[in-house]
Amino acid sequence: MSQILTPPKQSPKVGFVSLGCPKALTDSELILTQLSAEGYQTSKTFQGADLVIVNTCGFIDDAVKESLDTIGEALAENGRVIVTGCLGAKSGTDGGNLVRQMHPSVLAVTGPHATQEVMDAVHLNLPKPHDPFIDLVPNTFGVAGIKLTPRHYAYLKISEGCNHRCTFCIIPSMRGDLVSRPIGDVLNEARALFEGGVKELLVISQDTSAYGVDVRYRTGFWDGKPVKTRMLELVQALGDIAEVHGAWVRLHYVYPYPSVDDIIPLMAEGKILPYLDVPFQHASPKILKAMKRPASAENTLERIAKWREICPEIVIRSTFITGFPGETEEDFDQLIQFLEDAKLDRVGAFAYSPVDGAQANEIPGLPPEEVREDRRRWLMQVQEDISADKLAARIDSIIEVLVDEVDEEGTIARSQADAPEIDGLVHIQNGGEADLRVGQFVDVAEQAALVAQAHLCPERQLADATEVVDERGGQQQEWKEHLPVL
Repeated sequence: MSQILTPPKQSPKVGFVSLGCPKALTDSELILTQLSAEGYQTSKTFQGADLVIVNTCGFIDDAVKESLDTIGEALAENGRVIVTGCLGAKSGTDGGNLVRQMHPSVLAVTGPHATQEVMDAVHLNLPKPHDPFIDLVPNTFGVAGIKLTPRHYAYLKISEGCNHRCTFCIIPSMRGDLVSRPIGDVLNEARALFEGGVKELLVISQDTSAYGVDVRYRTGFWDGKPVKTRMLELVQALGDIAEVHGAWVRLHYVYPYPSVDDIIPLMAEGKILPYLDVPFQHASPKILKAMKRPASAENTLERIAKWREICPEIVIRSTFITGFPGETEEDFDQLIQFLEDAKLDRVGAFAYSPVDGAQANEIPGLPPEEVREDRRRWLMQVQEDISADKLAARIDSIIEVLVDEVDEEGTIARSQADAPEIDGLVHIQNGGEADLRVGQFVDVAEQAALVAQAHLCPERQLADATEVVDERGGQQQEWKEHLPVL
């Protein structure tokens, strides 16, 4: 008896584009994990996909334009598009949804941090192949799911939303008020990532210092032990887990509350990296008041000096806004003087962007666009000189680096002072001879340094290391092309 064999039906394919900040990236990772768990294929491209998901950004005008352009491109090449992310929560001129207004043919629109809403839209337009079994999803870190970063580092989002109402920011209108993740869930995810070979964990949120405020620092449980839902206890626990695996923990978006002082000793002890990403935004008391920035702006220089006294190796990076409404030449001079006195290691600056919905747009005295941009350029030039001096002081020193990339062109790594994408790079000239691998820690001798300006983002600081001095023990994790999507 003959039997007709029919080829198995190909799983439906979803194209995926992720735009925006690390918080949006972690939203994408959640969606991709669920798609893979339910049997969908994912793709880097629009062509050949049954539908496309675009995770958007809506923070500043340039990001809005990029997101709208990407949606338009996806519609033109594929025609079946689901939109999610911050831009999806943004209103248009008529009070309706901006995305719907500009691209009425999209299949569905959701806001940020909306995995289930996105999946509901996918199910409606592309029925799921099977029920999910998360542990069976390939290329994941167990409970941590799929990651869009290389396998040797990962972002760990500890909360969603923000309770502040800084007048230049529209994030709360898109992401809502602060919602802290249960500390047990956060620590379980961190452990799964370290056990999966991650060598650097980057803690992110809209306001890391505020972790647990919304639940009044409620005591949770992890590994059978009580742990407070608070930044200090979180950082202590992450440092303990990382120490077991010989890995790094790096903090981002740490607002300058007094509680920040409590974590500096942990940096000095080597529990977490001596790296503090603290958004000061300005130095003029008048402008800071107009911004409605949280935390006190007084004695900032004294606090920085105290941090350096406790932890001499600390690297401080910050962001600033130039040309804020009402900013005078005197206010800007205060900002420049602050930079010269503070001697921060890394600085990023943005010219004020009058994004629709920002309260600051109602403040009189907006400097002309060319003045805003000139002040940004001047600030970055001043900081470039400061950063160059700090880098020059490191020449001939021995630094520990984490290898990010190894190819025929050379070996690229980062020091403890360098967060992925936003800070510096270390080029190891004899990396090939040393047979280095991605995810490996190694000590190098620093021989030269330079600073190169980047457009609208923090300066790129690069150091050349001509000699590998020593390799650090522990697991050596090779990076693999582990995801079908960007």
